[in-house]
Amino acid sequence: MTAPASVADRADGSDDRLPPARLAYPAHTWKEIGHLLLNLPVAVFGFVYVMTAVFVSGLLTLTVIGLPLLAAALLGARQLGKLERARARALLGVRVEEPTPLPLVRGGGPVQRLWLALKDPVGWRTLLYDLVRLPWGILTFCTVLISLFVLWPVLPFVARGLANVDRAMVRGLLSPSDELERRIAELESDRGVVVDTAAADLRRIERDLHDGAQARLVNLAMGLGLAKEKLLEGRADDDVAAMVDEAHGEVKLALQELRDLARGIHPAVLTDRGLDAALSSVASRCTVPVKVTADLPARPAAAIEGIAYFTVSELLQNISKHSQARTASVEVWRARDRLLVQVRDDGRGGADPDGGSGMRGLAERLGAVDGLFVVDSPPGGPTVVTAELPWRDRTE
Repeated sequence: MTAPASVADRADGSDDRLPPARLAYPAHTWKEIGHLLLNLPVAVFGFVYVMTAVFVSGLLTLTVIGLPLLAAALLGARQLGKLERARARALLGVRVEEPTPLPLVRGGGPVQRLWLALKDPVGWRTLLYDLVRLPWGILTFCTVLISLFVLWPVLPFVARGLANVDRAMVRGLLSPSDELERRIAELESDRGVVVDTAAADLRRIERDLHDGAQARLVNLAMGLGLAKEKLLEGRADDDVAAMVDEAHGEVKLALQELRDLARGIHPAVLTDRGLDAALSSVASRCTVPVKVTADLPARPAAAIEGIAYFTVSELLQNISKHSQARTASVEVWRARDRLLVQVRDDGRGGADPDGGSGMRGLAERLGAVDGLFVVDSPPGGPTVVTAELPWRDRTE
């Protein structure tokens, strides 16, 4: 008998012991095989993580550290899910969006932050994913390993079927749950914006009271006190008359500052006569001639009306200070379930919605009520700013 040729004796250097079909697998098949073989060690690590986290935190639930440990385990599960999504993206070609991060709680205490972490659906779904992966990892590892040496002609089909199950599990348990989850995160963020805006308004009111009307009233009290002393001493001369006259002037200035402050909080004309009259009033104080057109079948909710008013007020102040415009216009109308406000001027343009805190503040305030803020301001003008707010009927 003739001995079989060795590898060195072959002209093409091939080896009969390696099936040619196995070497001819496409790259995506080898990636799927690699992913399935990695399932076992990854699943073992994930299963141990889940059991340790649940067991330890469960035992310590009666203590003060049980729930914080569980919250930390859920945060860690988020990172495991991130690694699994990256592995599926690299080896299976699965493109899964990253879930939204936990919302930042501005001004919230540790209990509120702990509660947000404990009810995190992303963390809980990742723990479930890691829990069910152990039996699946054992099955895929053993199936692929046996197929490599026994069923290699059909291995690409086996790998594709098992990989498709993996793809479904990644999409089902590690992808963002649905639009509701994203919407909840947006609402949490918007709530933070509202809280920050309200705090900033309170600080502004406090500062205006302290530096304006309060200071004038203190000066008024001192002046009247000196005048009173002179009157009690029987020295009613011209100095006393001058003090009283100065005090009268201080009273008028303090009253005007208080009126301006009240207008900045919520103008009486807006409450009494609505958006049309209020916008006409603020337009009359602009240094640029402004035409106001309001076409509203009814008055919107007070909160929406107030946001629209202060948006126009801020924009008209910007026109007075920066636009170098000759004319401006304000239009307000209702389109189905939206309130639209458009302010335009013929100034120099170039307004940047991200260039100043004023524009950013307007955009955040509108976004907090599910509104939109669009700025169209090419260099040279004109500038057109459109604000869109949800229409809510007035309940009063």
